[in-house]
Amino acid sequence: MSLSDHAAMARALKLARRGLYSTHPNPRVGCVLVRDGAVVGEGWHVRTGEPHAEVHALRAAGEQARGATAYVTLEPCSHHGRTGPCADALLAAGVSRVVAAMQDPNPQVAGQGLARLRAAGVQVESGLLEAEARELNPGFISRMERGRPFVRAKLGMSLDGRTAMASGESQWITGPQARQAVQRLRAQSSLIISGADTVLADQARLTVRGAELGLDEEQTALALSRCPPQRLLIDSRVRVPVSAPFYQAGPAWLACKAGSDASAYRAAGHAVLECTDSRPHIDLHALLAQLAALQINEVLVEAGPRLAGAFAAAGLVDEFWLFQAPVLLGSNARPLLDWPLERLADGPRLTVIERRMVGNDQLLIARPSKE
Repeated sequence: MSLSDHAAMARALKLARRGLYSTHPNPRVGCVLVRDGAVVGEGWHVRTGEPHAEVHALRAAGEQARGATAYVTLEPCSHHGRTGPCADALLAAGVSRVVAAMQDPNPQVAGQGLARLRAAGVQVESGLLEAEARELNPGFISRMERGRPFVRAKLGMSLDGRTAMASGESQWITGPQARQAVQRLRAQSSLIISGADTVLADQARLTVRGAELGLDEEQTALALSRCPPQRLLIDSRVRVPVSAPFYQAGPAWLACKAGSDASAYRAAGHAVLECTDSRPHIDLHALLAQLAALQINEVLVEAGPRLAGAFAAAGLVDEFWLFQAPVLLGSNARPLLDWPLERLADGPRLTVIERRMVGNDQLLIARPSKE
């Protein structure tokens, strides 16, 4: 494909990122219409239930869409959901060529949108900047392909790998810029998970605070439009009272062992997920499968070393966000993960995909190595 094709798709990806905080549970999608070398229409999916990116771009282009090339970051849908099929909208507008970054992993689409366009005589191509498009929607893709959400674990630590003093004191290891970055990470997540120990120790609410997002006015409004974010507390023994700040901050989910008395939480308007017991803890694999069925794309685990270690030990963390502060907490302080390993060879290797300074702290974003 040409340089102009790459430029148009790069623009479509940039537009799609504007939906980073607001499209859940739908994927983030952007669309650019080009005719005779000029952009005639642009669009991006803003919120679920509202028009898709292609429809916004077609409306902007009007009659100039006829004979144009549509660059879309995800295959145009071919099924009726809350909105009509985008493949039909492109056909009705008379576009002559469609370039998709990737095929839709949703079984309801899965190539059918591109096939419908091709059968109608539209020139169809796919795979342009596919890696970038997949990075834009890791949760949606994970839910469709693996049957579970994409899981990120956020951890704040000292230079010597400690997360809190032995007493539990941990506020604040990292600085204000790191906390601002965490607010944005919360805002883009479908669901935030924590554990009873963390919520009890920190009186945590795990909400998004608009004043700390550091976004422009439009993006802040979009991020807050679905706040407070969905929050889930894994509390197998139902230790956190319904009067705790976590529950008082708004509707939340409680994940507990099947048969637990959770009537007070239901009465207060909170959802309860009764989970199978993988002794001595809740079965995290089964929990994530439940969340996928509830259309949860991206999960952020903000928890102490015990729960974070359980997710890591189960091989369920797809991406670690490690904020490292220039401070030493000493050998009595709490470890990053409660995950006993006997041999060096048992420690999973990580691939660092990004490293940057956030104020005076270092942020490492790493994923389990595939080798």
